[in-house]
Amino acid sequence: MTFVRRNVGPGLAAGAVAGILVACGGGNGDGGGSSSPAPEQSGEPGTTQVDVKMTDFKMELSETTLKAGDYTFVAKNDGDHDHALEIEGSGTEQKTRTLEPGESANLTITLKDGTYEVYCPVDDHKGMGMKTELTVGGTASTDSDTNTSDSNGY
Repeated sequence: MTFVRRNVGPGLAAGAVAGILVACGGGNGDGGGSSSPAPEQSGEPGTTQVDVKMTDFKMELSETTLKAGDYTFVAKNDGDHDHALEIEGSGTEQKTRTLEPGESANLTITLKDGTYEVYCPVDDHKGMGMKTELTVGGTASTDSDTNTSDSNGY
């Protein structure tokens, strides 16, 4: 009987470890579930998040004055109709896919100084008032150029 106990012990321990690994989702780093909506609720790494609430027929941004840089616009369709987000200005034009009511999508974009039109390109929603303006001004690079010149010149 002692011989059987020695062989059973390591087998039980290995089975317990395997059971724990399976319960933890295999350690793939995403928390073990298929939580694909989570990334849609947060900005991309290295960007600043701007929330966009789209309703019938209005577009609200959490911020309308920004500095030049990288931004992730998190668009949420809180309306009863399909909507999308389009940003146009300063040589750029980008948009999300069309979102059904309740859906969200991210739009990551680099904004330069200037004025941008933010609107819904679906049907005539823009003409129905589903638009706003975004002003981008001021860059960190201008400040750093001044600092470099000060250190070299004085």
